[in-house]
Amino acid sequence: MLYPALANANHNASPGGMAAFTALKPVLFDWQITGKVTTPNGEALPGVTVLVKGTTIGATTAPDGTYTLNIPEKATTLVFSFIGYTTQERAITGPGTINITLSDDTKALQEVVVVGYGTQKKSQVTGAISSVSAKEISELPITNPQQALQGRAAGVEVLSQGNSPGGGVNVRIRGRRSFNAGNDPLFVVDGIPLSGDINDINPQDIESMEVLKDASSTAIYGSRGANGVVIVTTKRGAPGKISISYDGYFGVNSIINQYDVMNGAEFAEYKRESRRTTGKYNDADPVGSDKAIFDAVELEGIAQGRSTNYQDYITRTGTQQSHQLGISGGSDKTRYSVSFNHFFEKGVTIGQDFTRDNIRISLDQQIGEKLKFGVTMMGSLGKLNFGPNPYGVSLRENPLGTPYDANGNLLFRNTSDGAQTNPLLEVVPNAIVNENRRGRIFTSLFGEYQIAKGLSYRLNFGPDYSTRRSGQFQASLTNARSGGTPYAQNDNNYLFSYTLENILNYTRKFNEAHDLNITGLFSIQKERREFYQIRASGLTSARQLFYKLSHAPNIEGIDSDLNESGLLSYMGRVNYGFRDKYLLTLTTRIDGSSKFAGETGLFGDTKKYGFFPSAAIGWRISEESFIKSIPFIDNLKLRASYGLTGNQGIGAYATQGALNRTTYAFGTTGAFGYSPRALVNPDLRWETTATTNVGLDFGFINNRISGSVEVYQQNTFDLLMPRNLPFTSGYGSVLQNVGKSKNSGLEVAVSTVNVDRGGDGFKWTTDINFNSNKEQIVEIYNGKKDDVGSLYFIGQPLTVYYDYEKLGIWQTSEKDQAALYKQAPGEIKVKDQNNDGAINALDRKILGSDIPDWSGGITNRFSYKGIDFSFFIFTRQGSMIQSDLYNNLNFLAGRYNNMDVDYWTPTNPTNAYPRPNQNQERPLYNTTMSYFDGSFTKIRNISLGYNIPTAISNKLKLSSLRVYASAQNPFIFSNYGNNLDPEQARGRSNDREQVNLITISTPSARLIMFGINAKF
Repeated sequence: MLYPALANANHNASPGGMAAFTALKPVLFDWQITGKVTTPNGEALPGVTVLVKGTTIGATTAPDGTYTLNIPEKATTLVFSFIGYTTQERAITGPGTINITLSDDTKALQEVVVVGYGTQKKSQVTGAISSVSAKEISELPITNPQQALQGRAAGVEVLSQGNSPGGGVNVRIRGRRSFNAGNDPLFVVDGIPLSGDINDINPQDIESMEVLKDASSTAIYGSRGANGVVIVTTKRGAPGKISISYDGYFGVNSIINQYDVMNGAEFAEYKRESRRTTGKYNDADPVGSDKAIFDAVELEGIAQGRSTNYQDYITRTGTQQSHQLGISGGSDKTRYSVSFNHFFEKGVTIGQDFTRDNIRISLDQQIGEKLKFGVTMMGSLGKLNFGPNPYGVSLRENPLGTPYDANGNLLFRNTSDGAQTNPLLEVVPNAIVNENRRGRIFTSLFGEYQIAKGLSYRLNFGPDYSTRRSGQFQASLTNARSGGTPYAQNDNNYLFSYTLENILNYTRKFNEAHDLNITGLFSIQKERREFYQIRASGLTSARQLFYKLSHAPNIEGIDSDLNESGLLSYMGRVNYGFRDKYLLTLTTRIDGSSKFAGETGLFGDTKKYGFFPSAAIGWRISEESFIKSIPFIDNLKLRASYGLTGNQGIGAYATQGALNRTTYAFGTTGAFGYSPRALVNPDLRWETTATTNVGLDFGFINNRISGSVEVYQQNTFDLLMPRNLPFTSGYGSVLQNVGKSKNSGLEVAVSTVNVDRGGDGFKWTTDINFNSNKEQIVEIYNGKKDDVGSLYFIGQPLTVYYDYEKLGIWQTSEKDQAALYKQAPGEIKVKDQNNDGAINALDRKILGSDIPDWSGGITNRFSYKGIDFSFFIFTRQGSMIQSDLYNNLNFLAGRYNNMDVDYWTPTNPTNAYPRPNQNQERPLYNTTMSYFDGSFTKIRNISLGYNIPTAISNKLKLSSLRVYASAQNPFIFSNYGNNLDPEQARGRSNDREQVNLITISTPSARLIMFGINAKF
């Protein structure tokens, strides 16, 4: 409609006046459209895109499902779209209210799931896949994305590698299968397989994570899929008006439990007892005896009742904060998204912190009807200060001493013990520096052309470049240097890799009954790694840290390295469905790796290429007429798959042999030469894993109960492992394909809608997952015979604890029996397994493993009106751990401070720990004291949020606003120490998997945080 004044002028205008008017552009009234979007059961649906068709004018629904949109009069249609719901259009007849219900006719079965090189409807998936959504990721204040998988994806074992800021995690999917070639999963980001990890990616940029677990889903990645695949999809723009969001939080970290070492009085009595054992303490003359065994500082401490807790001096209250700004929007043809993130964590140990800054830009552009392209660029800069690890020297330090002199200056040694230095010197700024700086740029580009109806070609290109500089410095007055000259080291690592993929895809439906999808791929991957190192000591100025090391008088070593490798791949996959009831997936992949020897031709006599086929079938039982009549069954699908995947995780030049530099005398002159280090072995070939999987997907009572059950078995053969050789050969071992292993297990995932009152009423949902995996060595290089020296045992997991079995402590009444084993009361009593009257290596046994009997997680979510509450519990049961605290801080010799243990004395005949003894380096069979039940349960997260009413947020010029408070790790329940945290993984080192060892380092912390989610 025209403004009235202009309308009247138009009506009454003369021809000249009319000409003058037509030079003006009429102004149109805007129409305001309001409304609410709900689900079929009346629940508000936030995040729905409401768009004027053919334009970029749009809005997104608020948490209560409402929207407000100002549109031009010429607008004719509104489009409502949301993932998992049917897109709907509604005609516009004028200003007013348009309420709409988005239908979910498929009851979540038509959800799109990301699979290798494409997507599939959830109803048509035949493989074993677990998904973690952006919502689940956002519920935890995590440092890296892999942490979001813990307890959320059945069959995925995620354990922390430590509690320092920026600490990594250890991820294993359905157990471990390889001795030497690695067990880390493959990470695929926006369609590009990565050479490294995903620690540099901002978790808040992730839309979803899919875990591919069986051969049907992982075989498409061939040689890199044996250990499972994690597909990461980042967020992209959506059609509609520009959306600006801010997500931020700030939290405070505090140590949950300090390590329980002896206080001053306990240490004094413990030292006395260690001398009583050897007859060097006379209780009849305690004053004289104390003067004989304690130095002046200790006697002063005893007299003053001093008890120095060094943990208080080396720790602090930590903080954690994250700030993310996002901008997104687009039209039907163009979509874009930009995000910036700053993350900082100040650790609870002085000198430890982690900073990371991320930027991500994505663009998708449709050109005409047939061509589209897209790009995602992610940049990351990180600085990780590992800082000192002052816990070993601090926990061993005598609590009767004092760190300061009379003038308040730090002492170098707190007591007369020459092996101990002042722990507080470890945390003096720049005394110990261990700084890791990392930069990374990862880009994913694609172009896709629609050749004909149903036939498309896609080109993917993904370059990935990262640098990492690790600088270390140790000042003179530290425990490591003990007054010597400073030491510095500088390491530089460079990694460049790229992936180039050509993909043909054909999709067609025949006669409304046959669904066919065919995918073909040709791929090239290249990787180049460089390494440079310099080590020096005697630095003239501590201020230079690890820089300008060429000025140091002592260059202790220099090194450099180069590794290059490549992978050439061909892949084909066929997905077929008949009447959406009977499903078939056939996949094959051929990989050629430069790491293996032989001809480069595909059909030559070569070990370079591996062939990895798989097949899967699915039967949607719920689509059968005899099931459709059962009202409470909404979904029932039986799946089965079998296939082969490979592992090429060996060094780039492992087949070519290796040399070591050596020295020798050339006449009277010293010279450098080379000696053989590793044998040439051109017969090395791929490790291969054959996986059988049977799964059942279900949904009952309008999908209020849904989930899946998986049963699987993995048989790995041609394991790459070193075969021991006699030393007379000149070599200790040779790498060969000689072993077999097996994993079998059960996985259960269940989601329930317990209460749903509809709309903004009360709602309670629960997600539960459970998994149990049995890991076994089937065969090694000497067949089905144990290798005790390497700790490989047939029928047992890859890592076990093999030691003497502690029965208790020899008691006074057992003096004669103890003497038969050349022991005395108060010493550790171990079991004579073969009853031969002697304790030797033959009496060791397998005590347990770090592999749990089962693990799982449960998440409960509650909402009512604008309030939301959730808590997440993770548990791991039936595993064993070994603690360095109870080994290397449990000498019981009366010299260093000790864990506060219940030790044996004639008046305290305990069976827990042996009697202190000055004349021992450590107790006989001391390692038997370090094994504990590794089971634990953690309340990983508790969160309470409130969505500010729209009327208030609109006044603040916000489309939505949520405030929340959260507690991470508020409670831990374990049988280890004084309820300490037994979660810590060592992963792989020295070319083999390692048993879990709880190290002497930063203890677990509890995070209390507050945050907001705002959209403009």
